[in-house]
Amino acid sequence: MQDLGKFILRLGVGGLMIFHGVHKIIHGHDMIIEQLGAKGFPTWMWIGVPVGEIIAPILLIVGAFTRLSSVLIAFTMVMSMVLVKGGGSFALSPATGGLGAELNLLYLVGALAIAMIGPGSYRLYKGRKGWFV
Repeated sequence: MQDLGKFILRLGVGGLMIFHGVHKIIHGHDMIIEQLGAKGFPTWMWIGVPVGEIIAPILLIVGAFTRLSSVLIAFTMVMSMVLVKGGGSFALSPATGGLGAELNLLYLVGALAIAMIGPGSYRLYKGRKGWFV
């Protein structure tokens, strides 16, 4: 049962994250590039978006390099909070009472949990045992 729970968590975090990456592929990365530049980050860092929102989630779902993939997703969420939400990440929304970066935090915590518990046995890639798998 624990392995099924791990798979469901991987499927949820990875499967839902892909939609954000696909949206940016369809509509472009100009907004990300502008935000990086405005915050003083190198604009080439935009390449982390498709890595963290497309490649890492796919690897997470199939169970390949699960811990590494989940850390990449967690880092992507930290960067999204810095770039998009800024100081409003932990502000309460007057409409819902939730945090400003509630969804980002949910992805972040889920990805960190996966990094700590590992992929489980339901996976397509069963490479050598190690931290990155």
